[in-house]
Amino acid sequence: MNAVDTNVLVYLHDPRDPAKQAIAGMLVRSLTNGALIWQVACEYIAAARKLKPLGVTEDEIWQNLKLLRSSWTILLPVAGHLDRAEILLRQHSLSFWDSVLLAVALERGVTTLYSEDLVGVGNIPGIQIVNPFAP
Repeated sequence: MNAVDTNVLVYLHDPRDPAKQAIAGMLVRSLTNGALIWQVACEYIAAARKLKPLGVTEDEIWQNLKLLRSSWTILLPVAGHLDRAEILLRQHSLSFWDSVLLAVALERGVTTLYSEDLVGVGNIPGIQIVNPFAP
């Protein structure tokens, strides 16, 4: 499965960087076997709402989330993911939320995660982290 981090979804709406907006749009539209991690869905709504001063409406954000939910597999966290998150946090010096995101992704079969923020975490067996905005 393939998944995206919150930043990719937020760029779908952010007109301040047209190049990243275009890349995010192409990636999301072309992603096969997509997965929407619950945490990413929640962070996406919270972060995209901050784009309201730029003309982004709440309806647009919620509609996009509904579209993603209807076309991608939803990955919900379970209590056991916290154990994997603790290991990842300690081994890779991650933030708590990044370790939870990766734990859910790994435990639920995500093999590629597209993220602008997580590419510097190093090699994590079982998942490839790709920055879609890298030159």
